[in-house]
Amino acid sequence: MKSEETPFEGGPMDGRSLPVLLGPTGTPPKTYRIPVPDDAGGPPTVLVYRRVPRAHSKRLGLPKGWKYEYSTGDEEGAGKPGSGLRWPWTKPDATPGGKPDDTHG
Repeated sequence: MKSEETPFEGGPMDGRSLPVLLGPTGTPPKTYRIPVPDDAGGPPTVLVYRRVPRAHSKRLGLPKGWKYEYSTGDEEGAGKPGSGLRWPWTKPDATPGGKPDDTHG
């Protein structure tokens, strides 16, 4: 598998870069979670970083590389698995009781 040196900004990893495995499309994952063990033996703290474009090309505006920015957890869906895009067909069924084609209620 391919990997790419990806810089990290903000949080405890500020200024460091790590080799991050690339996906099948040649991009790193949208979120990068780093578990940090607790000194007292408790549950580990998980640092969450979000992928953002490093720069954009002049002509087409395409991303020229990626970097990770620290996610504090304040923004919507930060650190929650499956909190990405929400497609219309994944919404819960709003049909009140019975089957959708039930004409007798």
